[in-house]
Amino acid sequence: MPKSLEKYQEVERSIITTYRKTIWSPFTLAVKKYRLIESGDKIAVCISGGKDSMLLAKLMQELHRHSEIPFELIFLVMDPGYNAENRAKIEENARLLNVPLTIFESDVFASAESANAESPCYLCARMRRGHLYAKAKELGCNKIALGHHKSDVIETTLMGMLYGGQLQGMLPRIKSTNFEGMELIRPMYCILENDILRWKEYNHLEFIACACKFTQNLTGGDEDTFSARRKVKQLIAELKKENTNVENNIFQSIHNVQLDTLAEYKQDGIKHSFLDKFEK
Repeated sequence: MPKSLEKYQEVERSIITTYRKTIWSPFTLAVKKYRLIESGDKIAVCISGGKDSMLLAKLMQELHRHSEIPFELIFLVMDPGYNAENRAKIEENARLLNVPLTIFESDVFASAESANAESPCYLCARMRRGHLYAKAKELGCNKIALGHHKSDVIETTLMGMLYGGQLQGMLPRIKSTNFEGMELIRPMYCILENDILRWKEYNHLEFIACACKFTQNLTGGDEDTFSARRKVKQLIAELKKENTNVENNIFQSIHNVQLDTLAEYKQDGIKHSFLDKFEK
């Protein structure tokens, strides 16, 4: 009689088999295409406790197990002020999925609240990233990995156009301007959110959503931000009914920008006009 698998082994097998085409292959594509991982890297995989970051942790574990490139991993959790239930859920899922956590505390939630900012979620995200960079560097890492996925890239691009009046993407790899020698990478850059949800449901997993109390009682700017993202999700869903390839088309558009057709664009913070060349 074949030996039954542990839960984490079932999850790992599902990534390589059932979701090979929609999760594992897009993951390895992003790693190779954008040269996200290099020999000697020590990467802090940042885990918030949600579905995206927990899948990222398992993907990075699998890659580390099979890759010929030598690199190290730390699975880093910052507790910004979680309640006891959410903290326990993160630790429970980590044990279930065989992910060894390194946890540290911060006062991000309290600081964002006391700042009384109009956009606490934006402030919270910036503060969280700063704390993660600092802790990762303290632990000897040169990169942090975040769980942003292809749908985040697509939605952010559309939100910038429709609500921000700008064409702006989300890079798969960024050098930190505040922490010398550190980089941010997004290994799930080519994975769609719906495929992450299917993986979660297939494996009967439950993760925390945003654990911040701001999302429970939003007013002003951040309510508008969440509303805008919901509307963009709905718009994409409607467009897909007529064109099933619409997500890929939007994603490819930021890889195929025709600068010669733009009236103005910015590079390194400097504005350029088509007239610069036109009048020469």
